[in-house]
Parts: sequence; structure tokens; C-alpha cells
Amino acid sequence: MNRREFLITSSAAAGLLALPRFASAGAGTIDLYSGSDANIIDLWNNIIRPAFQKAHPEVALKVTDAGDNNGLRAIADRALAALKTKTDPQADLFEQFDPRLPAGGIDAGLWLKLSAENVEGYDHINPLALDTPYSLPYRGSQVLLAYDTTKLDPKDAPKSWEQLTTWIKANPGQFIYNRPDKGGSGSNFVRRAIHEVNGRDPKKFKVDNYTADYGTEALTPAWKILNDLAPSLYEKGAYTSGNTQSIQLLAQGVVTMVPVWSDQVLQAIAQGVLPETTGLVQLGDLALCGGFSSITVFSNGANKDAALKLAAFMLTKEMQEAIITQIGGFPAISWDHISDDLRKKYVIPSTIPTFPSGDWEKAINDGWYRSVAPGISRT
Repeated sequence: MNRREFLITSSAAAGLLALPRFASAGAGTIDLYSGSDANIIDLWNNIIRPAFQKAHPEVALKVTDAGDNNGLRAIADRALAALKTKTDPQADLFEQFDPRLPAGGIDAGLWLKLSAENVEGYDHINPLALDTPYSLPYRGSQVLLAYDTTKLDPKDAPKSWEQLTTWIKANPGQFIYNRPDKGGSGSNFVRRAIHEVNGRDPKKFKVDNYTADYGTEALTPAWKILNDLAPSLYEKGAYTSGNTQSIQLLAQGVVTMVPVWSDQVLQAIAQGVLPETTGLVQLGDLALCGGFSSITVFSNGANKDAALKLAAFMLTKEMQEAIITQIGGFPAISWDHISDDLRKKYVIPSTIPTFPSGDWEKAINDGWYRSVAPGISRT
């Protein structure tokens, strides 16, 4: 299979210590905070920002790496407090955040409600990408399995969770995933185990339905599966420190298979980091998680009108095609708004399982370290 054609078949006091250093960018400068990986930060700084500022010379864009979702949550908590005191939150929008957080934020009016009335091009969004009117999807990606076809014949590549776990046990030392709090590829591998023991039903998990009892009931059987796999992993239970390190181990031939983000692996192949002999496969019984990354706009941001211009700019054909060609991502707009030549190469998946963040994320990370990898430091 051609890797770049894979998409055709793929179906708060303590928190403040971790905050980026705030420095208001000033009137006319959009303050954007991202919790995404380095390749997405690079996309914003090297592709999106210069294109946006060329189209809107009256507006500047400042992109700040918030570190991760916890960093964004701390900023959101601060912004909610600023809303109550009618002060400047020193943030205009987030890249990659669930507006259902912090709790009560939507009801308090923390986020702007987005629609065709205030965002040009909103009616071009693919219905599959829409989640809540308080977030604007602009790119999609999904976790899949990358493998070395010189070691594993594509016809033998696992296509179900049962086949995958059987292969891992039959090939000890040839599979590894990253710690779930260090990158989405590993965390979504863990979540696929959770889905497996919960009837393969992603709808059982919502950002607001976590309780300690339900968490114990839903997660404990998954820890048993992952503990059972641990001795068959690389170095009998090693885990990488992030998405990039997993790709590096595959590139070095140290392992045969790893879970990867679709956009990162396609970019790695295009750049020669991974060879053309890299195979890609998705599980057919229930795909590994993914989803669409969205923009959320603060209602109390000093430059919210400019932020809405940026939101609309991200839905333009130019930017949506850049998502495809620059990072191998899925476009958020419907494919009939994409150029014919790209439409012939790529088709958006018909389904992408998702998993909520919030309290579930903390429970999964804490539970994994406690029950699956108690000997590994979280630092």
C-alpha cells in the first residue's frame, strides 16, 4: 500500500506553576496557545502564521506552546477567573482543546459560540468533524500501526485487536508504545485496550460521566490486558517517552511495529525519516482513536474579533490543503471543497473513534502508572 494513499482505506494554584510565561501580545496581536506536538507547532509558525499575516497584514499572530493539555487547562482556569473579574485573560484562542473544560465554562460564557454567522466557511465543515458549536475543527488525524514490511508481510499484518495482541506475544521485543501521558499514539493504544474490555463502545466514555467507581469498573480490566502484554514488549516492558521516539525506534530497526499518528508517520515517510518499506494498517474491528483538533475562542479575549478572522482563515481551501500536503492530516472541510487532484488521492475516514479528556485522562494516566508500570518514573 502507498503510505500517502492510506487515508483512502482508513476507516488551579499548582497548575499555575506549569503555565507558560504570560506576556500580553498587545492590541492587534492574537495570543494562541497550543498543546500539540512539535510538528503542529512548526505548522503554525512556519506555514499558517506567515500565510495569515500576508492575508491580514493588520493582525499579528503569536503562537505559544502550552506544553500539553494540562497546560491549556491551567490557562483556561485562569481565563474563567478573569471572566468573573472582567479582566484580560491574556489569551485569545486555543488550538486543540475541549471547551467542555473547565467545568462550568460554557455556562459562564467563557467560549464564543461559533457558526456560519461569525465564521466564514463554517458551512463547509465536514459533518463528521463537528462536535460542539464552541469549537471549530480544522484538522484531523488518527492513530494506526506502522510496521517494517521487510520483517512483516503486509498480508500477515494484524487487522483486529485479537490479532494484534497475538502477534505481540508471538514476536517478543518487537512492539513498543509510548507512555500514555507522553504522546497520543501510546495513549490511544491504551485507550483501544479500554475500548476492548468495554464492548468496543466509545460512547460509554464522555467528558462529564467520569466517577471514581465507574473509572475503576471500566479501566481495571484494561490494566490486566496491558500487564499481560508487558513481558512481550521491547526490553520486556519498556515504553518510549513520546510519539517521536517510537518512530525513531521503528526507523532504526529496533522494533517491527509501533502505534503512530497518521499525520506524523506520513510526514516521516515523506521526509525520509522512515523508509518507503514502512507499512501502515488500521484495526478493522474498532479503529484506534483519533479525532479532529479544534480551535476554541475566548469570549473575553482582547482580540476575539481577530481570532475569528483566524478561525475563518483555517477553513480556507489554501489552509485545508496545507493540512493534507504539509502534515498528512485529514481536512476538516468536506472533500468537495478540496482540489480534484488531492481528492483522487485521499478520502476522509468514515469513522474515527474518540475518547474524552478531562477526568478520564487523569484517571487513565494515573491508573496506568500505578497498575501497569509502577516502576517507571513519571518525570
